[in-house]
Amino acid sequence: MTPTRPLLLVILAALAAAIGFAAVGLWESVFGRTFPVPLMASVTLFVLALAIFFWALTIRPRLVGKPGTTPVDPFTAARTAALAMAASRTGALVAGFYLGAALAFSAKLYLPVGQERFVFALLAAGSAILVVLASFWLERICRLPGDGDDAPGPRGQDGEPTDWALPRDGRNP
Repeated sequence: MTPTRPLLLVILAALAAAIGFAAVGLWESVFGRTFPVPLMASVTLFVLALAIFFWALTIRPRLVGKPGTTPVDPFTAARTAALAMAASRTGALVAGFYLGAALAFSAKLYLPVGQERFVFALLAAGSAILVVLASFWLERICRLPGDGDDAPGPRGQDGEPTDWALPRDGRNP
């Protein structure tokens, strides 16, 4: 597993922003109403960000091996890293979508409903950004020192790090 790159998250957010902007316009042209942005979207995303943040706080001492803590099973650490990667990508997509929607609603700030939807979209985008930050930190915590992602080591023919450290000869499969 390679670590999440911030550039990937920015690209995902930009693509989702374009989709969010277009979705608001399409919704209004097809249904003749403003695109609904529920306040509960931002509340749910904020609760998710808090859950990821507290998971990172509780698992960090166990991963480091502080005295008085039980060590983390390697499979649990791998699953936690996978969860963090998925959450950061999902958060970037959701943040981008709601930022695009907020941009579309910024043209309707003279209407009370436009102001409300603009604020709700910004709150949802801000909460999604918190999800990205918390999950990015959780993923960073789950990295092992010298796990091959950023440390020099044996490389395959394609230049990628290999999972083996011994040269392949007739004795090593």
